Amino acid sequence: MLERLLDSVVLIDHFNGVPLATKFILALDPEITAISVISYAEILTGLDEEGARKARPLLQSFALLEIDAAVAEKAAALRRQYGWKLPDAFQAAMAIIHDVKLCTRNTKDFNPQKHSFVELPYILGEK
Repeated sequence: MLERLLDSVVLIDHFNGVPLATKFILALDPEITAISVISYAEILTGLDEEGARKARPLLQSFALLEIDAAVAEKAAALRRQYGWKLPDAFQAAMAIIHDVKLCTRNTKDFNPQKHSFVELPYILGEK
């Protein structure tokens, strides 16, 4: 059973060499951790071919959550309610639909005090 969904920002931090992100990701159990098709595409978009080749094994070690009609409906409702950008609404919808924590440091959109599905895995500037 899945427990968490990694947001793109956490993966981007890891690939940018942020030690807290790398420590967090390496401590995860890939059997209960997922990424979304959105994060998969966002990560590959930001890398050159060599970087993408190196990133794929890590990305593919996690379950991959896809967008289906239920997720699309929930994302649309969340976007209307909170005004989130569509990729953020999809991430939230996937976390809610799959009953997992969304691991992100995007507290601007996903305040963990306001949204119970959010997990803040680390804070930049802390060791």
